[in-house]
Amino acid sequence: MNVATNASIFFTIFFAMVLEVIPFPEGLPAEIGFLRPDLVLMSLIYWIIALPHRAGVLLAWVSGLIMDVLVGNFLGQFGCAYVIISYFVLRYYQRLRMFSVWQQAILVAGLVILHRGLSFLFEYVLDVSFWSAWELMPVVSSALIWPVLFLLLRSLRRSLRLT
Repeated sequence: MNVATNASIFFTIFFAMVLEVIPFPEGLPAEIGFLRPDLVLMSLIYWIIALPHRAGVLLAWVSGLIMDVLVGNFLGQFGCAYVIISYFVLRYYQRLRMFSVWQQAILVAGLVILHRGLSFLFEYVLDVSFWSAWELMPVVSSALIWPVLFLLLRSLRRSLRLT
């Protein structure tokens, strides 16, 4: 059962990574790309809340490094941000389980803000970059997508009887 659980976690995070790097069709305005929710981070948050003994800081670090390579960021940018966020989620997962889905969505929005802030900090320190208000659009889309993602991953976990 451990192999099935780990494989399911890795598959869902891999699928989220694929969805993160798929380009939008041509003809759409460039600003629509800023509406893309942070699916990898949200998948990590779900699995850490649901199965904290299976998903944790190591999974966040590896997922972050893979995302750095896929997106083309500085190596360790996503890794460090994911580790910091996963530490907080892992530390308070028992409290987070008690929240309703909408309260969790607000928390996810805050964690995405933290992720965007840490990413901007890395880019600002290591490179010349500028900030715009469009950088906060994934916060809104992630908060709105969280209930759907939560219900999908929970139904997957329950149907596969993952523990």
